[in-house]
Formats: sequence, structure tokens, C-alpha cells
Amino acid sequence: MTALQEPALALSTRAARALTTTTKTLPQTRSITPRWLLSQLPWVEVSAGSYRVNRRLTYTVGDGRITFYSTGARVQVIPAELAELPLLRGFADADALSTLAEAFEQREYAAGDTIAEAGTPLDTVVLIASGKVRRSTPGEYGEEANLDLLSGGDHFGGELLGSSEQTWKHTARATTRCVVLVLPATTYAVLNGRIQSLREHVGALLAEPPRSHNKAGEASIDLTAGHDGEPLLPGTYVDYDPAPREYDLAVAQTVLRTHNRVTDLYNGPMNQLEQQLRLTVEALRERQEHELVNSTEFGLLPSADPAHRFPTRGGPPTPDDLDELLTRRRKTRFFLAHPKAIAAFGRECTARGLYPATGTLSGKRVVTWRGVPMLPCDKIPVSPQGTTSILGMRTGEDDHGVIGLRPRDLPDEYQPGLNVRYMGVNDRGVTSYLVSAYHSAAVLVPDALGVLDDVEIGR
Repeated sequence: MTALQEPALALSTRAARALTTTTKTLPQTRSITPRWLLSQLPWVEVSAGSYRVNRRLTYTVGDGRITFYSTGARVQVIPAELAELPLLRGFADADALSTLAEAFEQREYAAGDTIAEAGTPLDTVVLIASGKVRRSTPGEYGEEANLDLLSGGDHFGGELLGSSEQTWKHTARATTRCVVLVLPATTYAVLNGRIQSLREHVGALLAEPPRSHNKAGEASIDLTAGHDGEPLLPGTYVDYDPAPREYDLAVAQTVLRTHNRVTDLYNGPMNQLEQQLRLTVEALRERQEHELVNSTEFGLLPSADPAHRFPTRGGPPTPDDLDELLTRRRKTRFFLAHPKAIAAFGRECTARGLYPATGTLSGKRVVTWRGVPMLPCDKIPVSPQGTTSILGMRTGEDDHGVIGLRPRDLPDEYQPGLNVRYMGVNDRGVTSYLVSAYHSAAVLVPDALGVLDDVEIGR
């Protein structure tokens, strides 16, 4: 038996709701991120749809990275990639390059093994397929002084192609397990004697008068200083790059559709079109930041100069790694890193008893290192192996840094660099709007952008 329900003494809340209205939020979305890159990148307004970066003439010295392919456990160099070696720069004999590529021998080294010893005869050209190699030289007081850290795609010993009467100027040791391809001096001597085009190319390159350039590879400006009297002063001029790069504005677009009856009848208390546009623009801005980081045409990661990319010393990002990233350029404005990379850096600092300072940027608290903000960006990819990259950049036209590009004037502009164009109403009563966001990014000089690669976030 159930107890008899007592009669209600007052109006229920369920019934009362029929006479009330609710307080509503704006439509929410989980896809919005801080988008620090969009807010901190200086934006240059482009009037003609493209932006040309004029630079001083830079001599190509063949110091790019080399690409390999593998078949099972066997690793081979792509023949055309051998033209990245300084003395093979411009060499286009495909058959000769293929023969040279096949002559490389695969070797493996364990961590700590010596690949080359300073002072011993230079007997191989070494191409690093995978792993990390540290180069050092005897220090002033008997200890080893570290020079740099090489990783997959780097190479050394290429001067062997010009002369066999040389010695190693540095010691190279594997810091991790390494797979390398080597070309022994004896094998090269046989090929050089047999392949006439190779012999002629290397001979012609060695016979060229050395071109004067500064440490950045730019054509030198001849000057004199510290003189007395009336010596003959050098004449000079500043040579320009004959083929400057041009950046065309890219676009992210979508067509927003709204039914006429919705915008006519259901516009209170919130404007339906306005909310649809707001969320669409948020999605476009997220896509913009992704493209600025990853686009193969102008993205910061693909655009970074190989000379300004280097791996971490031991895997996780340490204070030493970020110091190295800082010292490779002046006026670093900020680091850009995946949130997991920032967390990994925090763990390394904690293990050393260090506590990174925080600062205020645009009214928000951010982690800093050496006074430089570390800004999170989840658009930086993380590999399946748990590695990512950290970017350090100088920004602004005045500092010859990294800049963002957007159009100066747009018809029907809704926000800077973004417009909304009315496309009409179809026979079903659906109104369409074309929403377009125009953007690009430019690295004015190579050292404005540096990338710390192989950043492990899992340990």
C-alpha cells in the first residue's frame, strides 16, 4: 500500500516555469585556443596580394640537409641529395650521382663510439641517417670543447672530395645509437678517376677564386679601418639577391548558410546570424594559426633554415637547450611550444631545482625563461614517437624578423584580414555568406627563426 499523497500547498516550480524565461549563454565551443601566435605576430598590411622579401646576395654553400630512403634495415641516400655537399654543389650528372650514392657504406655506432678522431687522416665522408653525433675539439686546457650536435640529415667530411691530404679537425662521437653512411677515401679515389664529369666538376669548383662573404654567407662589403694617412680605400657595393622570394596571401574560406525563417523569427534575444558568424570566424582563426605553423608554402616549421635547426642534447627540453636556442639570434621575442613541451621543460627544471619565472603578456600570466615568454600552441605537431619542436623567433620588420601578412583593404571587411560577402538567397529560402580569411607569414632573414627539434615530451 502506498501512502496517500498530500495535496500541494503552493505552485510547483515546474508549473511556474511556464510563466518565466531562462537566462541563456552565448553558444559555446570547445575548439577555441589562446592563439598566441596570431596575437603576438606583428601584422604587415599588403596592398597588392603579395609580399617580396629583398635580401643581400647570399652564396649557396651546400650546407643543407640530406634525405635518405630505407628498404628494410638498409638505408640509402637519394642520389640527387648528394649535391648538398659543398664540392658537389651544382653537379647534375644523374648517372654519376647514382654511382656515387651506391658507393656509400652503411655503418652503425652505439652511444659513446668514436666516428672520427681529431688529428687522424681524413678518410671518409660521413652522412648521418639517424641518431645524434656530438663534435668536439681539444680545449685549451686539455679537456674537450663541444662544437655542435648533429642529427639525421647532417653530414661532415665533405672536404675529402677536394683533397685526400687532410686530417680531421674535430672529434665526432655518437651520443645515441647512430646509423651513418660513409664514403671511404679509397672508394672515392677510384670513382673520381673513373667518372670524368665528377673529376671535372670538382676540379672546376676548386679552381674558382674564393668568393668573399661574411659569416652569414652574404656577399662581403669591402671596408678598411684603423688606417693612417691617405691609403687607397677599397671600392664596394651591396649586391642583391637576383631572385627574391615572394609570399602570396593564402586564404581560408567557407560558405555560411542560414535559413531565412530562422533569422526572421528567432532573432531574440540573440541575433542568429551574428552568433553563426562569431563561431565561424573562431574556426577560421584556428585554421589560420595552424597554417601559419604548418603550411608547406609559408609555415614557420617548414620555412625554418636548416642552419638554424638543431636537436636537443638528450631528448627532453632542458634549460641548456633553450639557452642554445636563445644564443643563436638577437632579440628573441618569444618561444612557441606545444603545451606538453612546456610541461616537459618544467619537469626538467624541477629535476634541477630550478623554477622558471612567470611574466605578464597582454594581461595574462605566462611562463618565461631568461625573461622570454614561452607561449603555448597546440598547432605544433607531436609525432607518434612523442617528439615535437620548440620555436624561438625575433619579430617585426624593423628587427628583420618574422611577420604576419594580411590585406590592407578588403570589401565587406568584418575583421582585419577577414571579410563576409553576401551571396544571395536560393529558392529554398537559404541565405549564403562567403567568409574569407587572408593570411601568410614571412621570415625576413634566416636567423630570425630557430627551431629546437626532437623534443621528447614523454619522459
